[in-house]
Formats: sequence, C-alpha cells, structure tokens
Amino acid sequence: MKWVVLAIIAACAAYVHLRGKVRHGFWRQLSDHSTFLSPINVFMYAFSRVPTTPYLKEENFPELDPLRENWTEIRAEANRLLEASRIKASDQFNDVGFNSFFKSGWKRFYLKWYDESHPSANELCPRTTELVKSIPSIKAAMFAELPHGSRLVRHRDPFAGSLRYHLGLVTPNDDRCYIDVDGQKYSWRDGKGVVFDETYIHYAENQSGENRIILFCDIERPMRFRWAQVVNHWIGAGLLRAAASPNEAGDRTGGINKIFKYLYAIRRVGKRLKAWNRYVYYAVKWALFGGLALWIFW
Repeated sequence: MKWVVLAIIAACAAYVHLRGKVRHGFWRQLSDHSTFLSPINVFMYAFSRVPTTPYLKEENFPELDPLRENWTEIRAEANRLLEASRIKASDQFNDVGFNSFFKSGWKRFYLKWYDESHPSANELCPRTTELVKSIPSIKAAMFAELPHGSRLVRHRDPFAGSLRYHLGLVTPNDDRCYIDVDGQKYSWRDGKGVVFDETYIHYAENQSGENRIILFCDIERPMRFRWAQVVNHWIGAGLLRAAASPNEAGDRTGGINKIFKYLYAIRRVGKRLKAWNRYVYYAVKWALFGGLALWIFW
C-alpha cells in the first residue's frame, strides 16, 4: 500500500512540475512546498468549476463586482493607511507566508486571513472591511504595496484551493510595473482587476519610478460538486488559518506564525552553513529530506 501512496505522490508532483510553460529546476521543485501539497492541489485542479489556466476571466466571479464598483472608496482608505505608515513589513518573525518578500521592499496591511477581519482593519478601514465581509468567497484580503525598485522572486503559492484577485488602487499605470504568471505579463491599472492562479510560477516587478498599491484577495476556488467545495473549504480553513499574521497588537496570530520565530532560528543556522560551504549545506539538506522519506515509508 505504501508503494501505491508513493506512486500517487510522485505522479501528482510530476503533474504540478510539468504544468504550465515556466518551471522550477528539478532540485528546486523537489524541495518546493508545491511538491508536498501536490496530491491536494491535483484534487483541486481535477474538480475545479473554473478553468485551470494561468489567468481567468473576471466574468467568472460576479461576486467581486462590489469591489470594482467601489474602488475609489477602497483607494481612499488605502491612501490613509499609507500616509499613516500602516502598510508595512512585519517587524517580527510572525509572517511565514510572506517573510521573504519583505527583503525587497514589499509591504502589507491585512484585512482578514481565513478568519474574521482583524480588529485593526475594522477600525482603520471600515468601508473596505465591510465590502470584503459581504463577499463570502473572499477568504483573505490585504492592501499590498510594491515600491519602485521592488521585485518578488519566481515562486508558486502552496494551495490550489484559492485563486488570487488583484484590484489596482494606486498604480503607475505603466507596463514597467507588472506581474508575470507562467510567462504572461499583466500590468496593473487603477480601478482594474485581474484573477490568476497563484500555483503557476509567477513573479512581480516595479521599475516604473512610482509606488503601487493594490487590494489583494484570496478567493475560494469554485468546485464542480458541493462535496468537493466542502473539502476545499475545510482544507483551506485548517491549513491556512494557522498562517494568520497580525498588523498590530490585538490582531490574531495563527499557530504557524507563533512558532515561526523558532523555525527561522533554524533557518538562520542553515544560511550560515550555506555561506560557509554550499556543498555541506546541500548534503545536510538532502540527508534530512532523505531521512524523513525513509522514516515515512519504511
């Protein structure tokens, strides 16, 4: 039976790796989180009610119309947060999902994360919070800033049970400020939205000379059958709710982020080892992965 399970995992991982035009190298893919979550994600692709293409038509998500119709009110609240320096990087190790983005200047202010809205969001941007609450399919939302000179590295997001929605609020309206999803570029525009599948390899860059702020949402992927939707909802709530990160004291911090500072201490040891000797670093890394695999299957 264990060999059947291993074969299923290997087949799912191969499908995820070969999906799309842009791919990680073999060793990067082997240790990527998308490999470990590939059986769950293949289930999501198989029962998706919407296309599994890199970009999706906004018409498939009519529930998002209130955001587009009220984008100027949302922008006004985002601007007030920006002026008050509330859209910011985490000053602690309590945002495992986006920790690596902070190094390049990316910043955020959470509205909600697979749970009720943050108290700080209710207080500081009540109109946007109200609009987000009115759309049940939105599981997470934030304001995201990408200053001039920032570039987010190529990556896949871990969970295919959601789709990503970006609504331009304060953008350069310039093709030098863009996101690339599976080799296809999209440049943000004020008041315009885009939906894409964040489990394709993507990256973002802003070389326009101006700042960019968007409303960033995770939308629950629509599934073909009610039971599949229940499974999606259950996995999303259990898996991603634990990654909640606060804006301020009083906001909820998920379980994963409560222990992230300890995990990051181990990561720092790995970085020092890699700086000292890359060969030793990779030997230790793959020995640990191999040992874990042996422990699971033998």
